[in-house]
Amino acid sequence: MKRLWGIDLGGTKIEGVVLDEALRPLVRIRLATEACNGYRHVLQRIVELIDRMALQAGTSPPSTIGIGTPGSIDVRTGVIKNSNTLCLNGKPFRSDIEALLERQVLVDNDANCFALAEYRMGSGKMLSDSATVFGIILGTGVGGGIVCGGRLHHGAQGIAGEWGHNELIPGGEPCYCGRRGCVETVISGPALERYYSNLTGQEKALAAIASGDDDASRRTIARLQEYFGKALAGVINVLDPDMVIIGGGVGNIDALYSQSVRYRIASHVFNGSFDTPVVRPRLGDSAGVFGAALLTAY
Repeated sequence: MKRLWGIDLGGTKIEGVVLDEALRPLVRIRLATEACNGYRHVLQRIVELIDRMALQAGTSPPSTIGIGTPGSIDVRTGVIKNSNTLCLNGKPFRSDIEALLERQVLVDNDANCFALAEYRMGSGKMLSDSATVFGIILGTGVGGGIVCGGRLHHGAQGIAGEWGHNELIPGGEPCYCGRRGCVETVISGPALERYYSNLTGQEKALAAIASGDDDASRRTIARLQEYFGKALAGVINVLDPDMVIIGGGVGNIDALYSQSVRYRIASHVFNGSFDTPVVRPRLGDSAGVFGAALLTAY
């Protein structure tokens, strides 16, 4: 296998990696995104990162580079949509960065990159080549990616895995997408912190809530367990994956891996039992950039 180059483009940092033939990182470099300086500046930061990677690797960049981004490319127009790095939205990111780098660039959603990396290199590594994995990003937002038979599944409109904007509570809290009661408005990190604040009138970080023993903390985590179980069961009923892998900050909460949550999922699954493994990731914050590099492996 050739060396694989990948870029993880985040709101605050851009990370690059070069993987060798055994998928071991040879080069890893991070730069601040500096998105506040605008779209063109972000493009130039990517170019700068690629130049630094080439210098450290002692070789020119390959003909194809993978980039993971927040949001996704609209299959009809070719522009970025639904990115929380707002300066990217509505921009022809792929064609613009290809012009600057003079190379082919494969761009995919950061949740898809997470799912692909965890399947190939992380928690799903021992699964069969025909397995289906649902990789979850559960943090500031709620997203997901699907790997089927070793390849990412995007769907006809490029939105496969976007379970975070299914309705979970009818008429619930408004979502930035224009709907109400989306999964993201209920079980994302900020949503859980808001719920706790509404109960107590106090602001507290989610990690502190998860470790708290007061009534409001227990109610907040119980809410996460109940609605996570219901939301994930809807995905299980449609996709029936061989494994579910939870990434993102909320995924660090031990209560998500309890038998109590499995009971909640099972109560909504259209089957006599629920046997799907629901596991933690193994790659940590490396999954996004590794997955971006793996985009170029095929």
